Amino acid sequence: MSKVFIAGGGAAGMMAGIFAARNGHEVHIYEKNEKLGKKLFITGKGRCNITNAGDMDTLFASVISNPKFLYSGFYSFTNEQVLDFFKELGIKIKIERGNRVFPESDHSSDVIGAMTRELKRLHVEIHLHSEVKEICTENGKFQSILLSDGKKIPADACIIATGGISYPSTGSTGDGYRFARQAGHSVTELFPSLVPMEVKEPYIMELQGLSLRNVNVAIYDGKKRIYEEFGEMLFTHYGVSGPIIISASSLIGPILNEKNLRLTIDLKPALSMEQLDQRVLRDFGENRNKQFKNAVDKLFPGKLKPVMLELSQIDPDKKVHEISREERLKFVTLIKNLEMTLTGLRGFKEAIITKGGVDVKQIDPGTMESKLVRGLYFTGEVLDLDALTGGFNLQIAWSTAYLAGNAVY
Repeated sequence: MSKVFIAGGGAAGMMAGIFAARNGHEVHIYEKNEKLGKKLFITGKGRCNITNAGDMDTLFASVISNPKFLYSGFYSFTNEQVLDFFKELGIKIKIERGNRVFPESDHSSDVIGAMTRELKRLHVEIHLHSEVKEICTENGKFQSILLSDGKKIPADACIIATGGISYPSTGSTGDGYRFARQAGHSVTELFPSLVPMEVKEPYIMELQGLSLRNVNVAIYDGKKRIYEEFGEMLFTHYGVSGPIIISASSLIGPILNEKNLRLTIDLKPALSMEQLDQRVLRDFGENRNKQFKNAVDKLFPGKLKPVMLELSQIDPDKKVHEISREERLKFVTLIKNLEMTLTGLRGFKEAIITKGGVDVKQIDPGTMESKLVRGLYFTGEVLDLDALTGGFNLQIAWSTAYLAGNAVY
């Protein structure tokens, strides 16, 4: 039996602890916060999007960074096995739109509670308010940990499950990257991911709080389209957010870090230009003697209307029957192609996950053990692995933690 230390008591740390303990090891989890699973508590807006119930192709297609590295992890501990694991712990689950899996209760605290009870059943020692300051290695082997109170404690193996640097208020302050570098590992460039974006145009302030459903967004780098998605988005006081925008951030973040990009919104994707023109003609026909500003109420939500009137460059007081064909077509084009300038990502404080991390080339994909230091393992968000929103990032945490927990010796 080995003595195994786990740095971090989040999703990956708890899962690794459970499997290491089930294999008969003496397990100690060191967590700097006052409780386990602090970030897990807020995932899925507090409902905990446990995993995604899609097929394997969907899982791999949803991983943005280093999907091939996860081949062993995803097949060793599949999403179906994750569901079985939680069902065994007494969690009733439900599957929602997009194959997102949630606890039936809609409470992330139930997931954390079930895992905590299992850790206690397995006699895992949970050390709260205990911050790991340093990982000590010697001659290419893990030796001990140094705590912030100055205690140095030896063990046979250590699993780093400290998370990234997103939502630093939950304790994710990048400790794992420091440990990795101290042990000789490379850490790739870090970006906030699954995060809202900022927009240049000042009218964005007028749209704050407006949510648009069933729109199509595209993002362009010059003339090259680099992202397109259909769904829901939200305007904020600084820019744009919502599911399709947050997903875009994981793909375009590094480019947006270098230069501005162009966002286009098709407000009526179900209609072609010709069909929309016919619709506008019909509306104009019914309101031909009204002023333009009073003839477009059916086309837009209230908050969007003044912005669209301004961008149309048509005099809002102009009578509808006086609007030229050219002005009308330009207006139709605006509805199908509302443009704005993306200037950057919001910061790590608002990011769901961190893009970048410990270079996976230095990690054994079948065990999560460092190729540089024996007895040192890395799991979850601290690694250079990230995926789209929808339960995929937690699946990465569960799968990598499962491998580490079963591999420690």
